[in-house]
Amino acid sequence: MAKVKISPLINDQNELLEKINELEHSLNYQKKLNKALKQHNQHLKKTLERTIAILVKVAEMKDPYTVGHQVRVSQLATAIAKRMNLSEKKVESIRIASLIHDIGKVSVPSEILNKPGRLTNSEYALVKTHPEIFYKYIKDIDFPVKVADIILQHHERINGSGYPKGLKDDQILLEAKIVGVADVVESMNSKRPYRDALGMDKALDEISRNDSELYDPEVVEVCKKLLRENGFKFEEVGNNHPY
Repeated sequence: MAKVKISPLINDQNELLEKINELEHSLNYQKKLNKALKQHNQHLKKTLERTIAILVKVAEMKDPYTVGHQVRVSQLATAIAKRMNLSEKKVESIRIASLIHDIGKVSVPSEILNKPGRLTNSEYALVKTHPEIFYKYIKDIDFPVKVADIILQHHERINGSGYPKGLKDDQILLEAKIVGVADVVESMNSKRPYRDALGMDKALDEISRNDSELYDPEVVEVCKKLLRENGFKFEEVGNNHPY
């Protein structure tokens, strides 16, 4: 009768149990690590949101006519980005950048920002420095997305007539093109120190007439469809808005 060797079987079984325990320990450690990382990311996001809120409030204290402007630009720009099926990362970059795109105006004297008449050439030249000034302050901040570059480029135009760098076509980030169109539409639809609100029809006429000249044609088309066909409406922005 053949003898069955038990010891090797027991050793193999013990080794297998050890491997299973090691794997279970590793999985538990990974779960704890993932949980800690998630909590850290949530903390960073809350900190970023609080920072954005403070920046927006500072800008609006300086220029009362921009109350809600950045929030509404963010609403429209984010809607355009989503309709264009951009990645979540790009949509988030557009949301953040558009919420703070005019913060650089705090460097411009209030009497210029709130001037009831048209600006002189020198005054307008000073206003045009606002994207670059804010860019210099935030370019080294470790944003998870290209927020600083979007802000720097949101007044660039595809024919090179924009500022501050006179970039053209593909030199301009798509995200900046989206914020730029949303900025124009919202600005024309709102009251400014030197004029009454021009209305949505004129705003859409502006981007339509300059489609492919100043503004990206795909962005313009999506924006027009959102406003004319898809029923996009700016949400009410009051004194208690989150930004």
